Amino acid sequence: MQPDSRSRREAPDDKFREECGLFGIFDHPEASKLAYLGIYAQQHRGQESAGIAASDGVEVRVSRAMGHVADIFDTQTLQGLPGRSAIGHVRYSTSGDSHVANAQPILVDCAHGQLATCHNGNLVNASELRNELVQAGSIFQTTSDTEVISHLYARSRATSVEDAIVESLAHVRGAFSLVMLTRDRLIAARDPHGFRPLALGRLGDAVVVASETCAMDLIGATYVRDVEPGEVVVVSAGGVRSIKPFPPAPLAHCIFEHVYFARPDSYVFGLSVNEVRTDLGRRLARENPVDADVVVPVPDSGVCGAMGYAEESGIPMRMGLIRNHYVGRTFIEPEQSIRHFGVRVKLNPVRSLLDGKRVVLVDDSIVRGTTSRKIVKMVRAAGAREVHVRINCPPTISPCFYGVDTPQRSELIGATHTIREIEKYLEADSLAYLSLDGLLGAVGTQRASYCTSCYTGQYPVEFPRNPEAYLQLALKLDKAPPVTK
Repeated sequence: MQPDSRSRREAPDDKFREECGLFGIFDHPEASKLAYLGIYAQQHRGQESAGIAASDGVEVRVSRAMGHVADIFDTQTLQGLPGRSAIGHVRYSTSGDSHVANAQPILVDCAHGQLATCHNGNLVNASELRNELVQAGSIFQTTSDTEVISHLYARSRATSVEDAIVESLAHVRGAFSLVMLTRDRLIAARDPHGFRPLALGRLGDAVVVASETCAMDLIGATYVRDVEPGEVVVVSAGGVRSIKPFPPAPLAHCIFEHVYFARPDSYVFGLSVNEVRTDLGRRLARENPVDADVVVPVPDSGVCGAMGYAEESGIPMRMGLIRNHYVGRTFIEPEQSIRHFGVRVKLNPVRSLLDGKRVVLVDDSIVRGTTSRKIVKMVRAAGAREVHVRINCPPTISPCFYGVDTPQRSELIGATHTIREIEKYLEADSLAYLSLDGLLGAVGTQRASYCTSCYTGQYPVEFPRNPEAYLQLALKLDKAPPVTK
């Protein structure tokens, strides 16, 4: 299931919604506090809910709620999460409704003992598995596909925790990066395609895992390596053990991590996000030059690309749009007194930098086009003589089914309009996108290991043949179900 309409209406901009952020730490006296910092650093990956689970070796305790990390957790809450091991999660609902019941970690207590689970990704066969489990007597408490993994784990007849987890994951298809916590161990796992990032690090004797390395930087941990696609890492008092129980599969790292999701100061899939994103801008300038006076990024995600564009083109970059970083989840809008209030509450033009100028406006992507149109009008109203829009990726033409909330295909302006039609809708003097070849060129020798389904409509994981699940996919695509590679 996709997020409910309420969560979409509250979105203050027209971007893909970040999936989720994971963090885990094993064998540290302040585990829950460091988990708090770890998910705080990854707040950009999900703003609907957050949670932390901690173990003191006897019991796993969980605290989770709707809202931002800093609003949910205080000193008293963290004191209620004692122990030397903890995991944390920030969430945006790509599967399941926006409700506290779907917040993570999800904790179960079964024959194998307690297990808290944090998941980043989306299981394409979750509906099939859920129906089978319900028919077999399982009772679900949430609408999240993550709970499917918990039920598979509880039903496993394997004799060890690790074997039960491996057996459970062998049944699921799609994208999963997981951090799990039992009374005495931490487990991290990635799907064989490696859709979603997950990094492994050290903080003294403690072991750390996180979706992005910026979380490690905040607590002073050192990045060691990525959890490999198809790998299950088990951390216990006996040390770190690696299991590779799944058949190898073609790699399909999410290219949109580099385009938009990840923080520029992170390393994702072994590459610097800042370097990749800046190189996207350089390639964009080579492919789509324009005579102009100033390069202006749409903050914050357009900044690196604008720097690259300016560097390559020789046109100076200026911060002609200023972002208000203190916009909450909701704000009171006037009736009709201020046009485009929803954009202006986040962005404001600097007239002295724009007035009379030919402006290159650099952004990471266009989804529906509604926000881009308002920004172009705002820049023109500030006196810009020309506005040339440049986008750091190809047109987005297909939804994602691997852990990113995307609109239906009919809502993606790149899928339903030509570039010239979009240019006219934006009221821009020109519009140009980076080519797919240019996008993949920025990740260098790794280009074959990325998923580009949102730009090509070709999907690397086969979709379920269950009629109900297949119909859901078809509805999201507004046409026949998707093609797999």
